[in-house]
Amino acid sequence: MAKKKKAAPRAMTPPIPILDNAEDEDLMNDLLAQLDSKDNSMDTESAKVLNDMELNKQADNIDRDNANGKRKDPKGRFIARQARKAAALAKSYAPGNKDEDARLEREAKDEEKAINKICNDLNVHLHEINPDGHCLFSAVADQLALLGIVPKSQATYVHARKQAADYMASHIDEFIPFLPPPGDEDRLMTQEEYFSYCTTMRDTGVWGGEPEILALSKAYHVSIHVIQSSKPSIVVHEPEDMPPPIQNGRVVRISYHRRMYGLGEHYNSLRPNTSFSGALQAIMP
Repeated sequence: MAKKKKAAPRAMTPPIPILDNAEDEDLMNDLLAQLDSKDNSMDTESAKVLNDMELNKQADNIDRDNANGKRKDPKGRFIARQARKAAALAKSYAPGNKDEDARLEREAKDEEKAINKICNDLNVHLHEINPDGHCLFSAVADQLALLGIVPKSQATYVHARKQAADYMASHIDEFIPFLPPPGDEDRLMTQEEYFSYCTTMRDTGVWGGEPEILALSKAYHVSIHVIQSSKPSIVVHEPEDMPPPIQNGRVVRISYHRRMYGLGEHYNSLRPNTSFSGALQAIMP
C-alpha cells in the first residue's frame, strides 16, 4: 500500500505585532526614531516594518474597544494616536512617490532657511536635541540649565516631564478645557481621563505640545519663546497670572520643526552666540 505523501507545509505569515504591551510600543517608537536616520535603506526598512504592523487597523481596534466599553483605557487612546502618526509617517516613506518626496524636501529646506534667519536675528544657534518623543522636554531642560534655573543634574527630560505633569495635575481647571479626549472632540475629559493623561505625559515618551509648554513656563516661572517658520515666527508662553519678575527677565528659547526631521514634529534648543555661551557649552553635554 502506497504511503500518503505528507502535505507540504504552508508558508506562515509572520504575526502582526499588537500594541498591547510596552515592548510593542517601544518597537514602534524605535522605528519612528530610525526614520530620522540619514541612511535611506534604514528609512525604507523601518517604514516597511511599520506598514506591516497595520497600525491604522490596530488604532481603530483600540478606539472601537473603548467606544464599546470593552476596555476603559485612556492610555490606549494615546497609543492609538501615536500609531496613526507612525502609520502616516511610514506611508510618506513609501518608495516611488517622487513628487511627494520633492515636495517634502522643498518644504524642509524652506523651513530650515526661515528658522536660520530668525536665529541669526536673535544671535542664537540651533543645538540639536535627540529626535524622539522627549524632545520638547529635553530642549527646555537644556535651556533651563544654560540659564542657571536648574542644576545640570536636573537638566533632563525626566525632570522636565515630571514638573509639567505635576503642575497640570494640580491645576486641572487651567488645562482640562483645552484637552478633549483623542478621537472625541465634542466633550471634555473626565477627571479620571485627565489624571491618566498627566500620568502618561510624566511616565512615557508621548509627544508634548502647547499645554505642556505652558505648564513648563508656569512650573519654572519662566517665559518660553517658541521659534517656528510659520506665522507668528515667535510664539510666547509665559505665566501671565504670576507677578513679576519672571526669572529676572530670562527667556527659554526653543525651535519648533515640522519638516526638518523624519519624525515630523520636533523641538531643538537655541543657545546664544556669545563668549559666555561658549564657556557654558564647554561644560554642557
